Amino acid sequence: MSTTFKVAHLREQGQDMIIVLVSNSFGRKSAQERAEVAAELQACATSAGLRGEVVPVWDGGGGRLAFLAPREWHPFFQSLSLQDVAANINGNLTCG
Repeated sequence: MSTTFKVAHLREQGQDMIIVLVSNSFGRKSAQERAEVAAELQACATSAGLRGEVVPVWDGGGGRLAFLAPREWHPFFQSLSLQDVAANINGNLTCG
């Protein structure tokens, strides 16, 4: 069964980022499970021809954006809201 995710593919700070909106349940997974899902999303994005690093994002509660990103990208993602991500959605990624 395939799953389709909304994505915002953008270039920021000289980096290609594939921001993937995942369900809130992602935040309740263990660190290992989150890493595994992120790796699957990365493989899916690569096979779909998208360039860049996948960053899963989700509602961390109270409108706060939660994310799984490289440490050097944290300041950028900490400056974003869920509304910012929603405003930049520019495609879909179907995996599975």
